[in-house]
Order: sequence, then C-alpha cells, then structure tokens
Amino acid sequence: MAVTLADVAARAGVSSATVSRVLNGNYPVASGTRERVQRAVEEMDYVVNGQARALAAATSDLVGVLVNDVADPFFGLIASAVQGEIGSIGTRPGDGKLAVVCNTGGSSEAELTYLTLLERQRAAGVVLTGGAVENTEHTAAVTARLSRLAASGTRIVLCGRPPLQPPDGTLRLTTLAFDNRGGARRLTEHLLSLGHRRIGYVAGPVERSTTRHRLEGHRQALAAYGLGPDTPAGADAVRLTVHGSYDRSSGYDAALELLRRDAGVTAVVAANDTVALGVCAALRESGRSIPGDVSVAGFDDLPFSVDASPALTTVRIPLQEAGARAGRLVMGRQAPPPGGVATVATELMVRGSTAPPAAGRV
Repeated sequence: MAVTLADVAARAGVSSATVSRVLNGNYPVASGTRERVQRAVEEMDYVVNGQARALAAATSDLVGVLVNDVADPFFGLIASAVQGEIGSIGTRPGDGKLAVVCNTGGSSEAELTYLTLLERQRAAGVVLTGGAVENTEHTAAVTARLSRLAASGTRIVLCGRPPLQPPDGTLRLTTLAFDNRGGARRLTEHLLSLGHRRIGYVAGPVERSTTRHRLEGHRQALAAYGLGPDTPAGADAVRLTVHGSYDRSSGYDAALELLRRDAGVTAVVAANDTVALGVCAALRESGRSIPGDVSVAGFDDLPFSVDASPALTTVRIPLQEAGARAGRLVMGRQAPPPGGVATVATELMVRGSTAPPAAGRV
C-alpha cells in the first residue's frame, strides 16, 4: 500500500500541511521540524506525486531516457532515435509525448535520482540505455524503483542492458540486449585468423556489464584457439588487458601501458571506437604504423569509424534501429518480444586498420 502524506505527517508528529510545506519548500519551517519530516520521508520511502498536485491522472506525457553521456555518439544515436519515436510531432497528432534525456555521467547515484524524479512525475515511460553497473546494492535499488514505476503503469524498456528480473518474478521488463559477447568473440577470431597472438585489450570500466560481456567474448575466442588462461599465451592475454573509461584519453593512456608491458604487441582491441582513436594516436606517437606494425580494432561502428585513417575494423551495433525500436516499445506501438527479451545482433566490419602481423612479430 502506497505511503500517503498523512502517514508521513503521523510519523513526524506534524500536520499534513507542514509536510507539504517542507516538500514544496515554499514556506518557512523550523529547522528541527524540517529535519523530522525529511527523516520520516526517507524512512517511509515516500515519493511525492508531482502530477497529482495539478491533475489526478494515471500518467503524464513525459518519457525519461537515461544515458551515460549524451555527448558520446553511442548514446546520442540511441537517444535521438528514441526521441524521434516518442515525439512523433507532425506524424501522429496528439500521440506524441515529451522525451526528457537524463544524463547520468556514469554515476550510480544520478541514475537512482533520475528514476525517483521520473516516478514523482508519473512518467509514462522510461528507457534505460547502455550497460548496467554490476553492483548488488545498486541493482537492488534500481530494481525497487523500476518495480514501483511499473506498478504505477509506467512502461519500461532496457536498451543495451542485460535483462533485469526481480527475485519474486513479478516484474517483467522489456529488454533489447546487445550481443556484446558474440561481437567481441568474432572480432578477436578475426585477428587470430590473421595470425595475431600477442593481442592487447583495452577494456572499459570494471563494474560495467558491457565491459564484462565484451571481455568474455574476447577470451572465449582466445580459448577456442588454445589460448586459455592456463596456457602461457593465455596468461599473456590477461596481462595485456588494461581497464579504463570509454573515452579517447583512456585509449591513449592504455595503449602506452600496453607497450610498456609488451613492446612487441601486434594487435590491440579497444573497448569501443572512441577508445580505439586514442589507441591509434598513442601508437603513432610511439612510432608504430597501423596496421603495418600494430592492428587496431574497435566496437560499435560509430559514424566516424569508416572515415578514420585507416578505416577502423569494428563491430557494428545497429544503434539507431535499436533506439527506434525502444521508442516504439515504450510508447506501446510495438508488441514486446516473446518473453520480454530480444537480442540485437552485431556484425563484424573488417576494414583497413587490421592486417596480418609483420614477419617475425607473431
């Protein structure tokens, strides 16, 4: 049963009007009283229903789209496609809603805060994009907020995240999961088939699901070639893994670290295309040519990948198509996939940044 304003008032030992004044912040309240009310709100997990203040409605015309970094082309492409379906201005009169892009900056706390704010606004839908933070406490907190949102009628779509299922099995979320493992495995298999064995890997943040899945695919390919962790070459693969952020500077720094660990590395797989650009810059500044001395591969197939010099071998995720599908799902214009989960296929894009290793550098 939902906690009411009166429940909070009773817990704090004040009137409902006083609770309202504290929450609205538009009337002076003694500091001691304010602290009691705020403590009661936190203890009872009370969520303000902002829309109900003006109109008793089931949901609002607002759809929240949570992204890690709107300046990152990966998230920008998804968010743009989602917003295009949500707005639908001029194509379906009266059917569009307001898309609000929430930039978390990769912060777990910001993600939870935005979900709470969207709950207060009785959002009609929420789309969470990109990899999830793999932390038990955070996962539980996200699950609790999504459960409350779904119970109030909010449509929820996970785009680029692994499925999320509460322990009690009562909440079913629509999920568009990217095939990160399969794409990473095919990418490393491509390098192995060319003859590379000294392969460096620039991974993303340790706690991200995308990082783990892509790294697992990479190591699955190595194991299939007899380079598992129990072999000398496989042990080298672990040693030649550097974690960082999903940005260019991280790729630059990681490439220098890889060269320090093994100056004879013949190929580098990057966490994404942006990181790959940083890797390429560091290699060139270190006197290595691409792909003559070191092959480089990325992931995502962002628009600039084909225009890099040489063009970047990468794994294509159909980001715009996935974002548009997420938009239709959150608007209820497309039926959810069977079981609520669909896997978005990836495609290996072989270009000029990869080639067989130079003679004597295997």
